Amino acid sequence: MKITPLDIEHREFKKALQGYAREDVDQFLDEIIASMEEDIEARTALEAKVADLEQRVSHFRAMEDSLQSTLVLAQRTADELKAAAHKEVELIKQRANLNLDNELQAIRRQIEGARSELQRVLDHLESVKHDFRTFLTRHLALVDESRPSLNSADSVREHAS
Repeated sequence: MKITPLDIEHREFKKALQGYAREDVDQFLDEIIASMEEDIEARTALEAKVADLEQRVSHFRAMEDSLQSTLVLAQRTADELKAAAHKEVELIKQRANLNLDNELQAIRRQIEGARSELQRVLDHLESVKHDFRTFLTRHLALVDESRPSLNSADSVREHAS
C-alpha cells in the first residue's frame, strides 16, 4: 500500500504519557508531506517528459522508417535508371555499328564501281593504243611503200638529167 501526503496529514496517533512532543512530530510530518509533494510533482513532470520523449521517439522512428523506405526506393530507382542507361548505350552502340556497316558497304560498292570504271578506262586506253599503233603501222607502211617510188622518181630524174 502506498502512503500519500494526504494519508500522512490525516494520520492520528494515540497519545501516551511519555510520548513524543506533538509539535515536533507535526512539524516533521509537515516536512515529509512537503518533500513527498515535491517528489510527486517532480515525478509527474518527469513522467510527462518521458511521455513527450516517447512520443517524439515514436515520431522519429516513423520518420526513420519513412526515410529508410525513401532511400530504398531511391536506390531502386537509381539502379533502374542505370540499367536503362546501359541498355540505351548498348542500343546506341548497335545502331552506330549498323550505320558503320552500312556506310562501309556503301564505300566498298563505290570502290568496286571505281575499280570497274578504272578497268573500263584502262581497257579503252589499250584499245585506243592498239588502234593508234595500227594506224601508225599502216601509215609507216604507206610511207615505206612511197619511198621506193620516190627513189624511182629520183632515178628517173637522174636519168633525165
